[in-house]
Amino acid sequence: MPLVRISLIKGKPPTYIRAVADGVHRALHEAYNAPVDDRFQLIEQREAGELIYDPDYLGIHRTDDIIIIHVFAGNWRDAAMKQAFYNRVVELLADDPGMRPQDVQIVISSNERADWSFGNGIASYVAR
Repeated sequence: MPLVRISLIKGKPPTYIRAVADGVHRALHEAYNAPVDDRFQLIEQREAGELIYDPDYLGIHRTDDIIIIHVFAGNWRDAAMKQAFYNRVVELLADDPGMRPQDVQIVISSNERADWSFGNGIASYVAR
């Protein structure tokens, strides 16, 4: 169950935002083995001064089209799967809505199975 927070600077049309959300979800399904119906996303649009980034960190030039994708997911995926996910996100977002790969930043925060409750006050991934 990935929970995804997508942060970007305000001003993009709804179709752009939906294309980003759809591309990230598709990459999670295709490259990260998330079930297709396992979709939980938070979209945060920030004022220009509320999303602060270094435009050239690690020699990668970013613009105000930057999006930061924060994925909260179980720790049962390896580095190769994470890399495949990063690559697939960039491919899909380059295709639609036409993002530059340099403007796509992704971070994954891993956690344990007991850290998820999908309702009813139970740890949904823990055997009972």
